[in-house]
Amino acid sequence: MALHIPKAPGVPQMLKEGARMFSGLEEAVYRNITACKQFAQSVRSAYGPNGMNKMIINHIDKQFVTSDAGTIIRELDVEHPAAKLMVLGSQMQDAEVGDGTNFVIVLSGALLEAAEELLRLGVTTSEIAEGYERALDKCLEILPELVCQKITDFKDIPGITQAIQSSIMSKQYGYEDFIAGLVVKACVGLLPEKTTFNVDNVRICKVLGAGLLQSEVLSGMVFKREVEGDVGSATQAKVAVYSCPVDITQTETKGTVLIKTADELLNFSRGEESLLEKQIKDIADAGVKVVVAGAKFGDMALHYLNKHGLMAVRLNSKFDLRRLAKTVNATVLPRLTTPTAEELGYCDVVKVEEVGDTRVVVFRMESTESRITTVVIRGSTDNFMDDVERAIDDGVNTFKGITRDGQFVPGAGATEIELAQRLLQYADTLPGLEQYAVRKFAVALESIPRALADNSGANATEVVNNIYKAHKEGNKNAGYDIDSENNGVTDAKEKGILDAYILKQWGLKYAVGAATTILKVDQIIMAKRAGGPKPKQPAGSDDES
Repeated sequence: MALHIPKAPGVPQMLKEGARMFSGLEEAVYRNITACKQFAQSVRSAYGPNGMNKMIINHIDKQFVTSDAGTIIRELDVEHPAAKLMVLGSQMQDAEVGDGTNFVIVLSGALLEAAEELLRLGVTTSEIAEGYERALDKCLEILPELVCQKITDFKDIPGITQAIQSSIMSKQYGYEDFIAGLVVKACVGLLPEKTTFNVDNVRICKVLGAGLLQSEVLSGMVFKREVEGDVGSATQAKVAVYSCPVDITQTETKGTVLIKTADELLNFSRGEESLLEKQIKDIADAGVKVVVAGAKFGDMALHYLNKHGLMAVRLNSKFDLRRLAKTVNATVLPRLTTPTAEELGYCDVVKVEEVGDTRVVVFRMESTESRITTVVIRGSTDNFMDDVERAIDDGVNTFKGITRDGQFVPGAGATEIELAQRLLQYADTLPGLEQYAVRKFAVALESIPRALADNSGANATEVVNNIYKAHKEGNKNAGYDIDSENNGVTDAKEKGILDAYILKQWGLKYAVGAATTILKVDQIIMAKRAGGPKPKQPAGSDDES
C-alpha cells in the first residue's frame, strides 16, 4: 500500500509537486547576490581598452570573440532570474544609448557586492535600497557640473572625431583614430539639416581579406553579390525597383488552352515571349538602365534585358530592397509594369567591382548628400570584422547621442571618482542608516577605475588613491592613464578621453534600478517546469565532420 506523505505546510502545499521555493536572506537574497557578482566579475575583466576578450559559443554553435558586454549577454542565454534583471538593465542601456553596456553590469554588480556587506552587518534591504536611490538622485544632481565639453556644431569634424574615439577605444584599442575617421565620414555626410539622425542609414559590408586599414566609406550601398545579366556597369542610371520576379507573368486564374496544331503552339509561346519583350522594351524606353528585383530573373527575361542593354541586380532581402529604394529615391513596384517618372530612382554609378577576390555590386552616389552610406570593412577573419563592426556600431550610436545631447563628461574613471568623493561628503550629512548605503555606493563607483587598472595590470588600490588625491587638489578631470608606467593619473579632458553625458546618466539609472530590484526580492518561487518530451536534436549533416 502506497503511503501518502502530506506536503510541507505553507506555500509548497498550494503548488504542484516539484515546485521549488527559496525564501529569506540566506536562501534568496545572498544567492541572488552571489550569482550577480559572478556574472559581473566575468564582464568586468572585459571592461576598458585593455579588457580581455571572451569567446562565446551560442546555442546554434556560432562563435563570437569580443569584449562587448552587449554581445556577451545577448548570446548567452542567462537563466538565473536575478542575473537576468541585470541583463535587462544592460539591454535597455543598449537600446537607449547604444553603448555603456559593460558600465551597467559592472556597477550593478559592485552595488550588490557592497550591499552584501551591509546585510551581514544587519542593515535591512529596504534601508539599503533607499540609500542607493538617494545616492543616485545626488549623482544625477552632481553630473551636470562635471560636463567638460559640449558639441553644438555637428559638422565640426575634429571635435566629433575626438568624442567618438573614446567609445571605439574600448573595443579596438590602437585603431581608434582610423575607425573614428570612418564613422565620422559616414555619419556627417548623412546628417540632414532638421530631422534626427537614423542609425540604420549607416550600413556595413564585411569583405574578407587585406587589413583593417584598407576599409573605406562609400556614399550609397554595397552588396556582396554578382549581377544577373551580362551588363556590368551603368552611369547616371535611372533605376527601377521591383519586389516581384522579372519573368513571364503567371496569370491569376488557371485556364485551359486547347491547342490542336503545331502552329498554334508556336503562336501561343510567341505571344508570351512578345508580351515579355514588349514589357522590357517599354521599361528600357522609359530611360531605365538598371533593374533591381527582390525575386528571380527568368532566363527569357534576362535574354531581353541583355538585348536592350539593361543591368539586372537581384537582392534576396526585402529590407535591402527597401533601403536601396530609399537610397536611389525609387518606389518599389509590386508588378512588372513600366515605371512612371516619379517611381524611378536615380544613381550616379552602378557597377560590379572586385574588393579582394570578392565581387560586389556598388550603387554609388557621387554627390555630397546621400541618404545611406556604407562602411566596407576589410579584415583577416570574420570574427575580427564582427568585432570592428561592433566598434563602428558604438561610434555611430555615440554620434546619434551627440545629435541629441552633445555634452561630455571626463572618462577614464574621473567622473566616477568625483561622484564618489562628493557622495562621501553627502553621506556625512545624513542622519539615518541610509548614510552607510550612500557610502557603499561611493565605494561601488570606484569599481570602474579599479576595473580599468586591474585589466591594465596596475595596482588598483594605489591607482584609486592617486586619483582621489588629484581630485582633492581640485582637478576633477583626473582619471587613470592606462599607458603610463607609474600607475599614473592623467587629465582625461586633455587626453581626449570623454564619455557621453547621457551614457553616464542612463547607465547610473539602469544599474541602480537593477540592483535595488534584486535587493528587494526576498522569495523565489519556481513553478514546476512544463513537462513534455525533450525536443529532438537536429541530425548533424555529413559535411560538418
